Amino acid sequence: MRTASRATYLDTWVPEDEKFWEETGKKIAWRTLTITTVSLVLSFATWFMMSAIVVRLPQIGFTFDTMQLFWLAAMPGLAGGTLRIVHTFLIPIFGTRNVISVATLIKLIPCIGIGLAVMNPDTPFWIFMVLAFTAGFGGGDFSSYMPSTSIFFPKRLQGTALGIQAGIGNFGVSLTQFVTPWIIGFAMFGSLLGESRTMTKGGVSSEIWLQNAAFWYVPLLLIVGVVAWRYLRSVPIKATFREQLDIFKNKHTWFCTITYMMTFGSFSGLSAAFPLLIKTLYGTFPDAPDPLTYAFLGPLVGSAARVAAGPLADKYGGAILTHLVGLGLMVGVAIMIGMGLLVPSSIDQFPHFVIIMLVLFLLTGIGNASTFRQYPIIFSHSPRQAAGVIGWTAAVAAYGPFVFATLIGAVITNVGTPVPFFAGVGVFYLIATAINWWYYTRKGCEKPS
Repeated sequence: MRTASRATYLDTWVPEDEKFWEETGKKIAWRTLTITTVSLVLSFATWFMMSAIVVRLPQIGFTFDTMQLFWLAAMPGLAGGTLRIVHTFLIPIFGTRNVISVATLIKLIPCIGIGLAVMNPDTPFWIFMVLAFTAGFGGGDFSSYMPSTSIFFPKRLQGTALGIQAGIGNFGVSLTQFVTPWIIGFAMFGSLLGESRTMTKGGVSSEIWLQNAAFWYVPLLLIVGVVAWRYLRSVPIKATFREQLDIFKNKHTWFCTITYMMTFGSFSGLSAAFPLLIKTLYGTFPDAPDPLTYAFLGPLVGSAARVAAGPLADKYGGAILTHLVGLGLMVGVAIMIGMGLLVPSSIDQFPHFVIIMLVLFLLTGIGNASTFRQYPIIFSHSPRQAAGVIGWTAAVAAYGPFVFATLIGAVITNVGTPVPFFAGVGVFYLIATAINWWYYTRKGCEKPS
């Protein structure tokens, strides 16, 4: 009779053994990657659903001010980063099957809760803050999903596998920002999921079902959760929480954290802030653009770049790509400030603002792939440590939405323009790029990767 442990854990796992990989490992690894990647798409989508919902709240009767809206966009980032720290250590303790299945189903809480909250304009701000925090369940997942994938694949394919999973997973951000404007335009299942509310925009009124923006994930999460429990298995690599803390004794853990904050921290931060930036900077002009018409493009570009850059990082090395990304981000921020796109005087500047933002998203997507190619090589002496560093760096970088949204909101509230924030970000890019060049890129560096 098959025990629960044997149903969860594989008996052996040696992906670097070519015979094992071809005969047994490859099929299991790619099946695992497929299921966990679909789940990760939903993780990112539910993590960022609040960023798409907040721009509509004032239009249906909620009286939250600008800073409160930025806080609602920021809270999933605060939760995601914090929960990623927890997720960093889960795979070696509980295994892939258990972690992925539970992580998928627990996201039902924010999806149902937020759907109910937006139907009542008297829902207090603190309840929205709590629900926005629970949306961070989806943000936390990355730090267990990616370490799991790194364990399943041989080193020669990790750049590709991690690039595919993270890149496609990142599409969840675009998914929520693209689908939301469409799915709130009609009643799903008649009146079963609540009545419509009147949205007033530019003096024009229309009926919307904003609750659909959260409710539509519920059946998808149920299906993927069941599939994950049925078909996933865990690699027999185990370690206690205390044993996994050894990564923090290595200086490269901290250097990798800085470079990933430059790439994914910027990607996630810009994704969360992009809709409100459009609304705040360009929303007062005549014929102002609808933020949700453009907001999904940034995450879409960044996600596609991450998928495409994975094989490039495997072929040419991650460090050189990360270096080029850092230089590009500095130039992009300088152009944004120099052209006055953050203090616009005309709606004619909006296309240039969108183009530069898309370039920043493109660069962060490439950097997300290149950095994750570097880390398994930097920690090649221990696959378990490499997986832990991937989880930890992802945890810290997941604070990007919180950092970007709160600081941008605070700077705009106090100064009237986000220019000081972007100038500070440019300085951070300089520091991160210098670290990457010194330790991982230059000739004779300590850890060429």
